[in-house]
Amino acid sequence: MRRIHDTIIAGLGAMGSSIAMHLARRGHDVVAFDRFRPPHAQGSSHGGSRIIREAYFEHPQYVPLVRRAYALWAELEKDAGVELYRKTGGLMIGAADSALITGSIASAREHHLPFEVIDAQEIRRRFSALHVPDEMVGVFEPRAGILFPETCVGIQNAMAAGFGADIHFDEPISHWENDAMGIKVVTHRGEYRARQMIIASGAWVAELMPSLARHFTVERQTLYWFAPARAPQSFTPERCPVHLWQFDGGEFFYGFPDLGDGIKVARHYGGAVTSAAGVDRTVSDKEVDDIRSLVRRFVPDADGKLLRRDVCLYTNTADQHFWIDWVAQHEGSGRVLLVSPCSGHGFKFASVIGEIAADMVIEGASRFDLSLFASRLEPGLEAANAT
Repeated sequence: MRRIHDTIIAGLGAMGSSIAMHLARRGHDVVAFDRFRPPHAQGSSHGGSRIIREAYFEHPQYVPLVRRAYALWAELEKDAGVELYRKTGGLMIGAADSALITGSIASAREHHLPFEVIDAQEIRRRFSALHVPDEMVGVFEPRAGILFPETCVGIQNAMAAGFGADIHFDEPISHWENDAMGIKVVTHRGEYRARQMIIASGAWVAELMPSLARHFTVERQTLYWFAPARAPQSFTPERCPVHLWQFDGGEFFYGFPDLGDGIKVARHYGGAVTSAAGVDRTVSDKEVDDIRSLVRRFVPDADGKLLRRDVCLYTNTADQHFWIDWVAQHEGSGRVLLVSPCSGHGFKFASVIGEIAADMVIEGASRFDLSLFASRLEPGLEAANAT
């Protein structure tokens, strides 16, 4: 008789690798697939650095999750003996009445987080790399910093395999079904069965759940690294926090200190709608000119030689919140948990989302309030299988 696993996981990026690790650690029989060989540069978990921040302007409900994420990243860092997180402090910058500033303050106050509200003159005094206009203010949170995504994903996958997960790289899922025996997955290498499946495939979610495609938008995002034009000492992690700006109403721009490979900057949202398969991975000179205009405006000393340009993918929901929920039952006996579209701000949560998914599978529920991330499906609407 063909082996029936406890759980099949589709996708082994930030979320899938964490889920595989947490389930396997708890003795769960896991088989997991990725169409590439993570860590890779085809999805949403690359680029050398990701911001982790705590005074979450998007919604206070994220704060308990990110606090747990900090603890789990620290545990993984200790177990692996490799740096995964570097504390730099974080500065949210915008008009006093902007969503970024008011939301950050609201989350910090609700959850009693340490923070400071700093005027533009004081920001320029403390952090000379940041050219903050007088009409803006900043919210500084001391524990914010940087995660190293490729290292995190690589270690989570290695840990998952070490705990007994059956890891399959370079093996895309071509078809899956839900029948009387549970979930059946078909790849070019064979068929696999499990009692349930977790879809953590990021921008490829529409291929596995085509009837849900209308709920998600894949957005092309461009990343840039510049050499400092002046004052390189002002961009060291000790003197430059990670920073996120809201400007001109609803536009966002973010940046990192120089970790030795240049000053990384990018827009947050506003990219072209695309697909995982059809994304244009060439970054044009026109796009470089656009980001340089923001560099000259907000971090002018970073306006040096372009060292690198890259493309990554956001998989956005309409409200830009996550989706962590069971989808409606099919005719078969298997269950399907969707843990994937994180709307461009999910990486920092990967450690805790792995734990949450494991709790949902093994315990039947999570201790966190996940109402913000519940299914947007209409009652009774079933998601069709991929064909």
